[in-house]
Amino acid sequence: MTRRGRTTRRLLAAGVLAAGVSLASGAPAATLEVPAGGENLRRALESAAAGDILRLGPGTHAGPVTVTRPLTLEGEGGAIVDGGGAGQVIRVSAPDVTIRGLIVRGSGSTIAKMDAGIFLDRSAERAVVADNTLEGNLFGIYIWGANEAVVRHNRIAGNTELRMSEAGDGIALWNSPGVLVADNEIVGGRDGIFVNTSRQDRFIGNRMSKLRFGIHYMYANDSEVSGNISAGNHIGFAIMFSERLAIRDNISEDDREHGLMFNYANDASIAGNVVRRSDKCVFIYNANKNRFEKNWFESCGVGIHFTAGSERNVMTDNAFVRNRTQVMYVGTRSLDWSEKGHGNYWSDNAAFDLNGDGIADTAYRPNDVIDKVQWSYPTAKLLMNSPAVQVIRWAQSQFPALHPGGVIDSAPLMAPPFAPPAGARPEEKKG
Repeated sequence: MTRRGRTTRRLLAAGVLAAGVSLASGAPAATLEVPAGGENLRRALESAAAGDILRLGPGTHAGPVTVTRPLTLEGEGGAIVDGGGAGQVIRVSAPDVTIRGLIVRGSGSTIAKMDAGIFLDRSAERAVVADNTLEGNLFGIYIWGANEAVVRHNRIAGNTELRMSEAGDGIALWNSPGVLVADNEIVGGRDGIFVNTSRQDRFIGNRMSKLRFGIHYMYANDSEVSGNISAGNHIGFAIMFSERLAIRDNISEDDREHGLMFNYANDASIAGNVVRRSDKCVFIYNANKNRFEKNWFESCGVGIHFTAGSERNVMTDNAFVRNRTQVMYVGTRSLDWSEKGHGNYWSDNAAFDLNGDGIADTAYRPNDVIDKVQWSYPTAKLLMNSPAVQVIRWAQSQFPALHPGGVIDSAPLMAPPFAPPAGARPEEKKG
């Protein structure tokens, strides 16, 4: 270090000490011990140099504060930064900032102002937010244009005093390419993770519950959503207006409406996912050229609700297990859900396999004309047990040509093509 640099460093240290903060090292990257209370945290941020570590002591540190230099904020056990109900508790406006080990609470409550526990603005490139607890903020962590940020191992509890429609998201991301959001736990609020207008991001291993949507994805392309768990939300994974996504190995359990929902989502790979006990395991609306492979759909009201306007989707090696209605297809086009002589497993398919090749000897048709009448005219349910309806269904079983189009699996599997993923209940034997 030059003589001028050492002189500047001593002046910074003197200013920090005057604020009640001790300098633990005279090295170029100093560690500053910041005691709780008063204006200590703000003064430390004003006096710190790039590369410093500000170690916040136990107790409450007053916010809101803004980080304007690349440095580290780390908390000892019980270090709290409280915004007092105003604005963004910690705003990061510098690259290469790390925030870890803090309890952050008390943001403002105005959605239009993006009030959040931790806010990363456009200049906060490569920020790392890890091992923090965020409690009762409007948004937990808001990533607003900060490229290549990492948000990892945080616990985020939303503001339960607000109605769900008025609350913010656990983690919100806008136009921030190259972000990694991994291994966070998010409970309560509006959406667990909300992504809008971004690309090349990864969302891996997060757990989300008591929310509207676990992951809500809009206008975000070329990204990965894998290994996440959504439990007890309205919708598990809502994928909308996005292209070329990898959606793999996620679990949706007891999500009220849909486990997976695709709306104008195209060219995605959807593989290895598990959905159990939703009204609809999967809802597909105007989503094209997607590949569904080796997914497990179990104990839902509808396995897949597939609407017209969705074209060239591949369905192969999936397991449809004990869904009340395996497929609900609204349309007249004939769709074959098999690929190269390999279809899907259907737990209600009472078929034979005389040659023992693992493929049923007859095609599987999940719906008939009566199903379509019932969906179009719900009051027709009153006639479902009438002799006339039973005759029509018998005729269709004897003369498949009477089927008016719809989904057919020409090569249905006799057994699931894979073992139930970890946590899935094993298939019950038919008897």
